Parts: sequence; C-alpha cells; structure tokens
Amino acid sequence: MWVGHRTVSDVELYTARAGNPADPPLLVIHGGPDWDHTYLRTPLDRLADSKHLLLPYLRGCGRSARDLPAESYRPDAVVADLLAILDDLGIGATDVLGFSYGGLLAQRLAVTAPGCVRRLIIASSSILPIPPDSYRDWPERNALAAAETAVWSDPAIAGPERTRAAALAGARANIWRAEALPELFERLHAVWFSAEWDRARRSGLLPSARLEDPVRSLARTEIPILLLHGRNDMIFPYRDTVELLTDLLRITTHEARRRIEYAAPQPRTRSRKVWRVLAAAS
Repeated sequence: MWVGHRTVSDVELYTARAGNPADPPLLVIHGGPDWDHTYLRTPLDRLADSKHLLLPYLRGCGRSARDLPAESYRPDAVVADLLAILDDLGIGATDVLGFSYGGLLAQRLAVTAPGCVRRLIIASSSILPIPPDSYRDWPERNALAAAETAVWSDPAIAGPERTRAAALAGARANIWRAEALPELFERLHAVWFSAEWDRARRSGLLPSARLEDPVRSLARTEIPILLLHGRNDMIFPYRDTVELLTDLLRITTHEARRRIEYAAPQPRTRSRKVWRVLAAAS
C-alpha cells in the first residue's frame, strides 16, 4: 500500500505515499522529532481511499538524511524540506496534519507558506507556550512523566537507544487508556529512532519551533484550523487549548472575522473535546 518517494533538495528526503495522487493530498508531519512516522500509519491508512497521503521522514529521521551538522537541525529547515517535497510532487496546496512536535512544525509551515496549506490540523500539540506549573496539581501525571525525564538525564544511555528508552519509559504518560498500552509498545518497537535532533539540542543549537505571537500569526493566514486535544493529555495541557480559544474569539471580533465552533466527539475517543476553528467568509 505504501510506496516511497525520494526528494533531493539540500538534503535527501524520503516520503511514504498511499492513495491515489489524483485525490486531495494530506501531508502528515510526525513528532519526536527523533522518531519516524511509522507509528502514525495506522489508522491514517484508512483515509487512503479518499486522500493522497504523504508521510515524510523529517531530516535526521527514518530514511531521510542523517549525520548532518548539528546546526542543520532547525524548524525552518524542516519547513523548507516540506515545501521541497510538495514542489517535487507537483502539489500546490495540501491539507496538513501535525502531531505533537509536528504540530509546531505544521504551524510554521502554515505561516511561512499559507498558500500551500488548505486546512491545518494540530493534534496532541499546542499553540501557546506551556507554563512551567501547568501540571503542578496533577501528581499522578508528574510521577508518570518522571520516568522519561530520568532516561534523558541518564549518562549511561546515549544516541538512538536513549531516544528509544525515553519513548518506552514515557509511554504511560503518552496514552490515557491503559488497555491501549500493548498496542502503543508494539508501535514503538517498530519506530526507527534517531538522536540527531537531540544532538543539536544538547549542543545548544536547536531553536524553538514555536512561533512568535502564534495566535495572531495563524489568524492572519485565514487557514481553517482544527485543534484535536485530549482532556487528559499529559504532555500538552488541555487547558491551554481552552485559553487559546478565548484569544481566538477576541481576534474573531476585532481582526480576522473568524468563527469558532464546538463539536462533540464520539464516545470513547481520547479527545474528549474537539474544537474547530473555521475561517469565515470574507
């Protein structure tokens, strides 16, 4: 079902594709960033009947170029990579789904090249900066997250094995339903982890992927945005999404003529609330 595509810009990039190229494209940006996209292939492959799915490996990840200079791992470089992939495939505009860290990269793509993004989905990620005390009153979450923190500070583990160990240690904080853990572990064992972005971070060369003044920057693009956020998210605080909606509502009135709709989710989904931010007609 999945076929590979090779793009060469200033680095070599690989993208997994599925579906009919004549169908509307959906570009999916994985998180990590030192992961690959394989953990997202299912259930996204269910969309292949109606979407042309594009799942690139970020630079430094999966089959894309590795062993680059540490300063090459920058969010803006990824945006340039994604635009190069779209250009190579002859795609002028696409829907974009960014998951976790990929959600931050997706925002940068939308602001940098709004004409290339038809609609934007930000899943299990955030737009606003995360306050340091966001989880102060949630000891259960802090105990679970401590396991992953301990791995990152362990000098006995390094390279891709540290990334893998951190992912496995942090699994319980990354999923709410305990019965889904076995499937998550199965997916994690299939991921081809790297440590390229961590190398840049430890060298002090990795800039933040967050936008400056993200709310207004995104609103100015007038791109329809769907925010997918679980109430029990232990990585990106759910309440920040609620605060974001307040900011967007204020911008709706005075700047961007946008409207906000609430959509009730289906039962048993991790996302207890789904917020749709849709561009209103000018």
